[in-house]
Amino acid sequence: MGLQWRLPSAAAVLFWGFLLPLTASQEAILHASGNGTPLSSKDYCMLYNPHWTALPSTLENTTSISLMNLTTTPLCNLSDIPPAGIKNKAVVVQWGTCHFLEKARIAQRGGAEALLVANNSVRYPLSGNKSEFPDVKILIAFISLKDFKDMKQTLGNNITVQMYSPSWPNFDYTMVVIFIIAVFTVALGGYWSGLIELENLKAVTNIEDGEMRRKKEEYLTFSPLTVVIFVAICCVMMVLLYFFYQWLVYVMIAIFCIASAMSLYNCLAALIRKIPCGLCTIVCHGKSIEVRLIFLSGLCIAIAVVWAVFRNEDRWAWILQDILGIAFCLNLIKTLKLPNFKSCVILLGLLLLYDVFFVFITPFITKNGESIMVELAAGPFGNNEKNDGNLVEATAQPSAPHEKLPVVIRVPKLIYFSVMRVCLMPVSILGFGDIIVPDDGSYGLCNKRRKPCDGW
Repeated sequence: MGLQWRLPSAAAVLFWGFLLPLTASQEAILHASGNGTPLSSKDYCMLYNPHWTALPSTLENTTSISLMNLTTTPLCNLSDIPPAGIKNKAVVVQWGTCHFLEKARIAQRGGAEALLVANNSVRYPLSGNKSEFPDVKILIAFISLKDFKDMKQTLGNNITVQMYSPSWPNFDYTMVVIFIIAVFTVALGGYWSGLIELENLKAVTNIEDGEMRRKKEEYLTFSPLTVVIFVAICCVMMVLLYFFYQWLVYVMIAIFCIASAMSLYNCLAALIRKIPCGLCTIVCHGKSIEVRLIFLSGLCIAIAVVWAVFRNEDRWAWILQDILGIAFCLNLIKTLKLPNFKSCVILLGLLLLYDVFFVFITPFITKNGESIMVELAAGPFGNNEKNDGNLVEATAQPSAPHEKLPVVIRVPKLIYFSVMRVCLMPVSILGFGDIIVPDDGSYGLCNKRRKPCDGW
């Protein structure tokens, strides 16, 4: 089940190599200050394109700019500039009516220092194409309308702002952590699978056929026909998820909770059984059950339920998702078995065709020109999206299109405290499929600073 949501290595290189310059967007800090208010200053998150305008890396190197509220005017014509003027101001406008680059050009002609586009939506800047407006030189950034309202309520109407973008270190430790997690999971899963096979081989001479059959059922063997059926099911699931994402995403979340809770139980139970203490049992219908295993099952279920309830809590839910994901991959690596070289060749060959089709072929089929793999990785936006070529705007209500498929290991960049205080937590992720089938040419690594990348 974890095989179908990963970006193949070739696709990953091409996608990030060609599209990364167009999707370059970065978090920055908007430091707002007010006069005559109990709270004199407060930080907010904003998003800007560093390829358009450079920002200082520290607050000390910034200059204060007066903030002007123009959210009641579209700012699509010079006549929309108020009589008092906007010279040397940072103007706040709302999304809509005309292209935000057109608003920026009007603001620049009025002498403004920066344009802040506010909206009550989740913002996904998708491209950095300024070719239509090469004369736009002022800073363009995106902020939440909710944050802007909080800014006015907290700091009053006389607000000055300072904008800066903390520097990002050249060395990304999260990739090292993800590499260690992946190698550890694959190595431990392979070792565990080998132990089970060794125990089965040793048991051939001294165990009756009935019990030997029971032991061999611990494996899920993929014959060539099973491999074909499995890949076909993956293809069908991809298509169904693409068209019915808003409903099926919850089905996948439920399946992940059940499968990961069972996997976590299997992993921990194997360790607990090695501990020669706490062997109290309860007899029920002639079967004895260890009390410690009952508590263990409750713990595993509780972890899965807590993650399901708080799965969108970026600050700490990733820990539970990683624990459940590692257990899921371990259990699947231990359980899956390809009995011969023929099955391996068929599986990897079909997965290659599967990846090429859903990454490179489907853009010629879909209406919006996006591949199904990329759409599901980022999470479809639904029918309420608006796309002007530079920004996709989707309502911020907690609806299904903004749910993410729980099929990745996530490691946050915990060293970026200054950004994390006000912005979404930047993370690096690795798909489960790249752990379960590490030899199929799939890397699926994603070093991301914005949430839209989530799901790779």
